[in-house]
Amino acid sequence: MMAASSTAPAGLGKHFILFERLPLMYARVPKVANSSVKAALTRLLEQPPEEGFRTTADVFWQKGTHGETSMIGAVDALQRRSTHFSFSFVRNPFDRLVSAYNNKLIENDSLSTAMQRMGLERHMPFRRFLEVVAVTADVDLDVHLLPQTSMLCVEGVPVPGFIGLMEAMADHWQLLRRRMRQAGLPALGKLPIKNMRRGGDSDLTNHFNDDSLIELALGRYRQDVQMFYGDHDLAQLARGELSAPTSPLERPVPALVV
Repeated sequence: MMAASSTAPAGLGKHFILFERLPLMYARVPKVANSSVKAALTRLLEQPPEEGFRTTADVFWQKGTHGETSMIGAVDALQRRSTHFSFSFVRNPFDRLVSAYNNKLIENDSLSTAMQRMGLERHMPFRRFLEVVAVTADVDLDVHLLPQTSMLCVEGVPVPGFIGLMEAMADHWQLLRRRMRQAGLPALGKLPIKNMRRGGDSDLTNHFNDDSLIELALGRYRQDVQMFYGDHDLAQLARGELSAPTSPLERPVPALVV
């Protein structure tokens, strides 16, 4: 079975929240504490959210903040790298896959339209789920299954200047807050706990219980593994065990004028 390409067309999707009155961008990655980070970012808004929107939804940041924010693609975000502080968080691709599978195909009562178009079905076996994902092109993937590199990179180069790891969220969130202070941005505060469903990644071994399943996932998410978790042993990563120190991916903080 030939895996689909994990290279998204330039500008595919709007994954960056752009603050119009602050030199700040957040690249949201679904299934990577996205709801919690968005909840923290609402503290930076000057006006109360417009009624009828969930602050965890992308549409809120596009239309529900009285013009204080918008959503832009990676190519547009790349053009602002020298003038805006930008950040994101990523997750062990094996763990993110299992999280999406459990939440979207097992727990939820219905599938998203994108997942239905992919040919996914509720309660389908995990192996069959991986087989479908493996042959689905980026443009046809539900966003919860889109490779993290496809959202965060342009021609293989990460756009955010700070990319933390979900597995080290407590430490990397504190470091992010420090970097934002260094850039002269407002205090972000503690990270709220939102939409936590699984109790950790201890179930990864049950899902990736033979090498063929690992290879299926790796064939689709190889770039995610290489870019964000390349220092880790693959077999351990598939078990949810990080085998190397976890440091965020950073470049120097730009001198910003707030």
